[in-house]
Amino acid sequence: MTDDGVRIEVRVTGDGPGLILVHGFGGAKEDFADHVEALSRRARVVTFDHRGHGESDAPDDVGAYSLDRLAADVRIVADACELESFRLLGHSMGGMVARRLVLAMPERVEALVLMDTSPGPIDGIDPVLLDRAAAHALSEGKESLKTLLDAAATLETPAYQKVLDERPGYREFQEAKWNALSVVMWAAMGRDMAHQPNDLARLAWVACPALVIVGEQDAPFLGACRDMAATIPGAEFVMIPRAGHSPQFENPDAWFLALSRFLDRLDPAERTA
Repeated sequence: MTDDGVRIEVRVTGDGPGLILVHGFGGAKEDFADHVEALSRRARVVTFDHRGHGESDAPDDVGAYSLDRLAADVRIVADACELESFRLLGHSMGGMVARRLVLAMPERVEALVLMDTSPGPIDGIDPVLLDRAAAHALSEGKESLKTLLDAAATLETPAYQKVLDERPGYREFQEAKWNALSVVMWAAMGRDMAHQPNDLARLAWVACPALVIVGEQDAPFLGACRDMAATIPGAEFVMIPRAGHSPQFENPDAWFLALSRFLDRLDPAERTA
């Protein structure tokens, strides 16, 4: 339970250094499910549903949602799991949340992984259009919003379409995530992401080990990820081939190899084959 009374659904697997995996906009804790078992052999893996997503509570007040609020939720989840410090991976919107957290509480983040995300507003996405979409969502409802989003197909790539076509149950998985999310959350977070400040320069303050991962087909985030990796001192940049916005699904072996090699450098005695 958060300090404003919202129940967050959390899963904890394994033992070892804390590793918190933060999903993106419209995602769910299951976005990392394919890899939790392997990661749990070396870490205490924490996954959870953001408020307004999945099995967590979904407040009806737009004021209950913001990047700062979601960053506070991550801190509360870490406290509830008794993790004084932890490794932190944020995907897409989850990366924006992770950025807020590491800049606000650097002493708690041992290592940072930013995945298919940006240091500020997303390249190529007009804030005015997002404002209009948010207003439309609140006035016309989620199904009408979905019609607009399907037409825009902003983050759909050949890699995403391949998984959608070839992986049994993946289309239903995406539909279930959409059905579970709150339209109020979508409107509030869409606006907040569109109008957030650009924190690229502040990322030069990050002192922990860092990895930036991006799918090679994820055009809105490619430049932003390169810029973040160049700004964070000592950060590693990995572009995942044959992948778009969700490389953990679209090229899972390459994604897992990049992440596990990074974790190996943090824990050389725990290297896995």
